[in-house]
Amino acid sequence: MKFCFILWTRPEIIKLFPLIKYAEDNNLNYFIIHTNQHYSENMDKIFFKQLNLKPAKYNLWINWWTHWQMTWKMMIEIEKVLLQEKPDIVFVQGDTNTVLAWWLVASKLWIKVAHVEAGLRSYDRTMPEEINRVVVDHLSEYLFCPTGKQANILINEWIEKNKIFVVWNTIVDAVFLVRELAKSKEKEVLQKYWVAKNNYILLTTHRPSNVDNKNNLRNLIEWILEIKKLSWKEILFPIHPRTKSNVIKFWLGYLLNYFKVIDPVWFFENIVLEDNAYMIVTDSWWIQEEACILKKKTLILRENTERPETLEVGGAILVWNNKEKIIKWFIELENKRVNWYNPFGDGKSSKRIFKMILQSLS
Repeated sequence: MKFCFILWTRPEIIKLFPLIKYAEDNNLNYFIIHTNQHYSENMDKIFFKQLNLKPAKYNLWINWWTHWQMTWKMMIEIEKVLLQEKPDIVFVQGDTNTVLAWWLVASKLWIKVAHVEAGLRSYDRTMPEEINRVVVDHLSEYLFCPTGKQANILINEWIEKNKIFVVWNTIVDAVFLVRELAKSKEKEVLQKYWVAKNNYILLTTHRPSNVDNKNNLRNLIEWILEIKKLSWKEILFPIHPRTKSNVIKFWLGYLLNYFKVIDPVWFFENIVLEDNAYMIVTDSWWIQEEACILKKKTLILRENTERPETLEVGGAILVWNNKEKIIKWFIELENKRVNWYNPFGDGKSSKRIFKMILQSLS
């Protein structure tokens, strides 16, 4: 069999990395395509080198278009690749425009699609990602869910049970695979960014609802500064390209003088910084997961989340972009005793996924 892995943004590279490594270690026939949807060298290319991944066989360089222009352009390029390579199964992960485009083309060519991390729902149809999730889940051949919660969501949406598999979350595989490297580089990374263990708050934000509106972005930065005053901790801010662009566009750069702003970091560096932070403040779904795995308290800068497990553990709280909630819940979370556990699995998701695919074909 021939397998195709589709990569596009940093979170998807990380989450598909364990599957690619499994295919490589077991001499499976595979190739990689990178659409470069949100490409930047720090956030993509370095990851391939750092994770010892083979370079993508195809790079499509499709980015900075509107949603539908991007999807349309991807579909044209994707069809060329699939007609040439003729894979048996295409792996997609997540909920971006890339996932939707790949499903549309592969299904028309009668190529099976395996959706990794299926069944997530925010129930917020104003998010383009939510629409992508629903469409791809309802029409893919393999739906690999991170927990039973997502499997039940799909069953309640009347999706055939024989397509649904609970495999846990590949982010645990990825964190386990790089954990030793991260530990060995801990001192070096903390020195590189001039921070001390447990003496900084790690901030990340990039979602349109937080950074594409001037008032929202300014308010968010000002309210995070209130946390800085309360905690007497530094704010370490790896700034996303989208956020940086909007800070410049809205003339808000003066507010960042009170932050320790750095470029986006590599995966293992990010694990080090998360693991040594006093607290994490983020609107990123994948950092929510990593923080939970690493037992780090987290304020989530959103009004909903597709990862309710992080809330159920008790170490994460939704605060959205709201001053009162940010301040109130920071103080409460700071003093909260959390009974930590990992709701995302044991680090063997990749093995389960390939085992279930082979069993379904036998």
